[in-house]
Amino acid sequence: MKIVILGAGQVGGSVAHILAGEANDITVVDASAERLQTLQDRLDIRTVCGHASYPGLLEQAGTADADMLIALTDNDEVNMVACQIAHTLFNTPTKIARVRAGGYLTYHEQLFKDDALPIDVLISPEQLVTDYIHRIIEYPGALQVLDFAEGQVRLVGVKAYEGSRLIGQALRTLPARMPGIDTRVAAIFRRGHPIVPQGNTIIEAEDEVFFIASRKNARAVVGELRKLDRMVKRLIVAGGGHIGNRLAQALEERFQVKVIEHNPVTSRRLSEQLSRAIVLQGDAADENLLRQENIENMDVFCAVTNDDEVNILSAMLAKRMGARKVMALINRVSYVDLVESSGIIDIAISPQQATIGSLLAHVRRGDVAKVHSLRRGAAEAIETVAHGDYKTSKVVGRRLDEIRLPPGATIGAIVRADEVIICHHDTMIEADDHAILFLVDKKRVPEVERLFAVDATFL
Repeated sequence: MKIVILGAGQVGGSVAHILAGEANDITVVDASAERLQTLQDRLDIRTVCGHASYPGLLEQAGTADADMLIALTDNDEVNMVACQIAHTLFNTPTKIARVRAGGYLTYHEQLFKDDALPIDVLISPEQLVTDYIHRIIEYPGALQVLDFAEGQVRLVGVKAYEGSRLIGQALRTLPARMPGIDTRVAAIFRRGHPIVPQGNTIIEAEDEVFFIASRKNARAVVGELRKLDRMVKRLIVAGGGHIGNRLAQALEERFQVKVIEHNPVTSRRLSEQLSRAIVLQGDAADENLLRQENIENMDVFCAVTNDDEVNILSAMLAKRMGARKVMALINRVSYVDLVESSGIIDIAISPQQATIGSLLAHVRRGDVAKVHSLRRGAAEAIETVAHGDYKTSKVVGRRLDEIRLPPGATIGAIVRADEVIICHHDTMIEADDHAILFLVDKKRVPEVERLFAVDATFL
């Protein structure tokens, strides 16, 4: 696939890195020659330096025969104009744009369509991160909570702690221990290495366990894998920017929320926009301020400023002072690896990973409804739709134990109309089923695409 990416910042660079590794023809456009050179030193891509929305520059970048334009600059207006030009001058088939400002997103149904601003897919990293954090808060004890099939199915990652009821138990005992709750363990990561779950696999303390369940059953399964943390009541959000503002608005009706913001102008604006949350002007890494606000009684401390170092340091301080769970928004991938491997922060949130999942669903071949990038891009969870019949498909009309899945791939659930079916060896896949797969090795994605492809010559 030929893809033109506008913007070589944190998000654009991460997207280029992932897509270039999947045999795509990538061209990256940015106004910074230094950024482009850094990317070109690491990746086999083409780069063009200049203003991303100029028609001549888009033509130079190859937009005229591109399959997809992904506009990821840090300027909403540039992204929108570039998509308009790609549509009007070059008839680019798929146009994806990053739009951050709520003033545009509020009117997205009226604005973003072919007879107005022709953008096929709207990406808002801030909203994706806000939703991601919100789901984790809903599931105390979870490391990751991902939605599939319009929220009917959830993939939840938890760390199995010593003392939980399933430690030392084989996976085949799950049904007996949770009668009436159907679930399937999709993958286990032990000391950073993946284990493909079998019936005789034993869960050990500190295992990172990913399981699939219907939304209504997910909380009960978390409780089996670890002592369920008490429900969240009190939160501190450090940072009142786009993400902090949205997060506070999403949470203030259900929880006691305090927002710490350093900038006095932003603090004043936040206090006018939020109805119940308390806004504090100050430094999130100020020990005296955290003590005054009773940090030791906080269920969650979430640092979402635009500075990685501030997020990491303030979260570490909050943890040391007694906050029950701390999260930090971290843009630099190297920092994410360092923080997660050391365990100094409970959850490191990567905006790039949240954004890339939304993009990959449109890049994958076949009918892919949803993609979530996991384990810093090494693993993936995919929702793909089965088409065809027994003669034209390698999966339709076959039981799970008859399907030749790539090594490390697991079909955890299928959604048939509004019914969630947790998969077992004798589960039959039918046409139009939404299959939810977990791949511990993202390099196996092309094999999954071929497996679900409809082939008139297949016997």
